[in-house]
Amino acid sequence: MRPCIRSNAHGSVGPMDHQTRTSAAMAVVRARSQPGSPVSRDMRICVHFHPDHRSADGRTALESILDSHRYLSQFVTGSSNGGLTAHPGGDRWRWESELFDGAYDDAPPVDRPVYGALAVDDDHYGPSPRFGSCYMRLRRSVVDRTTFAYPDSALQPVAFGVAERMGLAPLLRHAPMRDPLDRYIEAHVHGGVTVPGDVEALVIDPAYRDTIGVTSAVTRGILVEHHGGYALDVETLTEQVEYRGPEIAEAAGRLGVDGPVTPPDLARARRSGTVDPQMLKLLWHCLARYGRIDGPPIA
Repeated sequence: MRPCIRSNAHGSVGPMDHQTRTSAAMAVVRARSQPGSPVSRDMRICVHFHPDHRSADGRTALESILDSHRYLSQFVTGSSNGGLTAHPGGDRWRWESELFDGAYDDAPPVDRPVYGALAVDDDHYGPSPRFGSCYMRLRRSVVDRTTFAYPDSALQPVAFGVAERMGLAPLLRHAPMRDPLDRYIEAHVHGGVTVPGDVEALVIDPAYRDTIGVTSAVTRGILVEHHGGYALDVETLTEQVEYRGPEIAEAAGRLGVDGPVTPPDLARARRSGTVDPQMLKLLWHCLARYGRIDGPPIA
């Protein structure tokens, strides 16, 4: 691991503090950014998550977020709806090191950026449903301390942006993608996400409307909205076996649900241990792509 130091005219003066790391990381991406106009005032950063994933202490993800007053990165939580490689030497650590030129290499986990996506259209299901059935839409001020990449940093991004120089939207609309769920502009929020301070709204699947976490969010003054919801029948899964494989339809059949599979069904299966977690993640991908109740599949 290379040390991150700051320098002045007399040479190195010590390890970077949090603000210096943030400034250095943003400067690196700014220098690589595509020519383009500033991010529109109407666009927002969204951070997706599954609200009913449970931590070791039994709390749901949403309850943990509300109790800690922060939306935290995988480096802190040890959990993710993507790959679990946020540790020194892991893929996520290496991608961040390359993206930010080592600015966060020796940073405490809590100081690292939070990942989300830029909402460039009016899709009420959010910009990156691959990572969760619900999301927090952040206030416009957060955009100003965010860097952007396309495609996702796990896919060797070729284009970058910052709030004042954003040329990534045309790539999002026209570049071919092997997987439609990868079609989003990755956002790296520097300086953390406070809850409720940085949150404009919590957007939920209607299936979670009466849960303890959502009720708690309302009592804390967070605006709660909902999208159209997700549900997917096994017949559709069987018809789409080429997307994530025939094993996923078989996994759906083992959930023991009477009717279409919904996000809460996946959470119950995760807690019971009846279905392999990797299978559940792939099954969620199928719901995210083909299971929109009030909209067509993601093409």
